[in-house]
Amino acid sequence: MTDPVIRTLDERTVHLFDALPDPLGAADTHIRTVHRPAWKRVALREGRVVARGAWWGGPDDTEPLNLNWFDVAEGEEAAGAALLRTAPWQVELELTLPSDWREHPARRAAVETRFAAAEQAGYEHLADRYLYRWTPDLGLPERPGRLVFRGTPDDAVFLDALRRIQSGTLDAHARRAMGETGDVDRAAREELEFFHWLPSPREWWQVAYTPGGEPVGIHIPAHNPSGPCVGFIGVLPERRGHGYAYDLLAECTHFLAARGAGFIAAATDRGNVPMAANFHRAGYPVTKERVNFTPPSPRP
Repeated sequence: MTDPVIRTLDERTVHLFDALPDPLGAADTHIRTVHRPAWKRVALREGRVVARGAWWGGPDDTEPLNLNWFDVAEGEEAAGAALLRTAPWQVELELTLPSDWREHPARRAAVETRFAAAEQAGYEHLADRYLYRWTPDLGLPERPGRLVFRGTPDDAVFLDALRRIQSGTLDAHARRAMGETGDVDRAAREELEFFHWLPSPREWWQVAYTPGGEPVGIHIPAHNPSGPCVGFIGVLPERRGHGYAYDLLAECTHFLAARGAGFIAAATDRGNVPMAANFHRAGYPVTKERVNFTPPSPRP
């Protein structure tokens, strides 16, 4: 068997990206996603496309932030691994999958082929996540009315809240940002940087307080490049155990709906059982799942 030929695409050759079947519905998943031709690559064996990847970044990003479309033909794990290993962008891999992929043998085989290719390339599993999509026909979640919500222009307020919220977090990305040293400040600053990267107004960020003025947590109603989303929900450690995450999520949903959101996207780790329960209570259905892999660490 000949070695695969890896090609980076351009406007003239971008049609090659569509030469593979799409058993996991990636085209539908990315119907609102803009992928640049120059950030697409394919692996060809004897002239036939056997693996493909599309890297993604926001409209103002000069380098991709992640790889969110990755397909590998059956039996071509080595080609898929070569596609990943030789890419100039070693960023996180996000595989968005049908929520029932484990129950369908053909889909499960397709997913496992992609997993195997990623692992051969040195990528490591980070998290399994639920993806949610609220739409107005589902109805707005009830507001408990226990909290008062206010914005503030002071980033230090949000940074302090994030430092406290990240302590004991169940979120795999935050734990990875903290590393083995438990660097909460690093994780908090990365989260704050993400909030600023989002194209939605800074004025939307809100702090939640008790009626007596004691802070409870924060929520970030947002838009990402694909549309409205729950940017962040976080309850301060000393306020946990009272169901306040639901209050924050309900307020975030009302906030975005009042500004004309035709849908609201959201996500949480499968392992974050309390937050998943809050999404269920607020009427957010799971529409897909996502599996995240981290790229190999750079060689010293």
